[in-house]
Amino acid sequence: MKRALSAHHSTRPKARVQPSAEHAEIALREARLLMAPVALWLLRNGVSYPAFAETLKAVFVDTSRRELERAGTRATQSALSLLSGVHRKDVRELAEAPDAAPARGRPPLSSQVFTRWLTDSRFRGADGAPRPLPRTGARRSFEALCRELSNDVHPRTVLDELLRLGLVELDGEQVVARTASFVPAARLDEMTAMFSSNAADHLAAAVSNLTLRDAPFLEQSVYADGLTAESIDVLHQAARQAWTQAFEAVVKQARERVDGDQASDGALRMRFGTYFFSEPVAAPERSSAPAPGARPARRAAAEPTHTSSSVRRAPRPKKRS
Repeated sequence: MKRALSAHHSTRPKARVQPSAEHAEIALREARLLMAPVALWLLRNGVSYPAFAETLKAVFVDTSRRELERAGTRATQSALSLLSGVHRKDVRELAEAPDAAPARGRPPLSSQVFTRWLTDSRFRGADGAPRPLPRTGARRSFEALCRELSNDVHPRTVLDELLRLGLVELDGEQVVARTASFVPAARLDEMTAMFSSNAADHLAAAVSNLTLRDAPFLEQSVYADGLTAESIDVLHQAARQAWTQAFEAVVKQARERVDGDQASDGALRMRFGTYFFSEPVAAPERSSAPAPGARPARRAAAEPTHTSSSVRRAPRPKKRS
């Protein structure tokens, strides 16, 4: 069994799809949905589009290199540039400094303003804490602080963003800092690394199922809508209980397999996980007004595909092979 497993993973699986204008259009269409939560996470952490776009160059080049190697093709700079679309100059620079940290983009203006407020002695009191600032004025005001860093964005816009982030509050015509420092959440770095590893492996399983003619990975889900908050709580608890049972069973077997494989040359890894998410359903656009008293259609029927399963309530569940 061990030998057969290694042989299975050592062969190059054939591609299920080939690059084409039609496939590119489909991928880009769905990428917008996939990237929405990533963009939200980045924005909430102060990462703007230019900084992320710069980081993506290295991601596209590294992924192109692995794809060329998987196909048995030499990963030259020209080949990497052609496949990834990244300019050869950038490919060369990345090759010369492959382990360099990604270039850090300029922080958002709101972060720059708040950081200067916390660190510049002109805007701090005798106790070192950031002093309350008048909203407007020529000197030692919030407006003057913003103007020192940029004249392209109105101070009111910067204030609105700091209010949204919960970093400041208004006391009449004064702007008051709610904290004297940036304090990262407990275990933020560790939690972020865990999040990226889990989400990346989930996506990798789905991408493999969609693009390679290899044995499909487990990648299933359950979907239902038209639910109340009470029903969401019940289902969330049911999902937690199901995860607890699955966790105990898989961890037990994983420990047994790890112990049994210690004397072998095994070089494979795995990850098994689960998640639960809920949010309000966006109201669909209607071409005509609904009939009085009409209720929206609600879904909860099983509809498995080769990569995932949704559960919808009507019509009667049917399994597809």
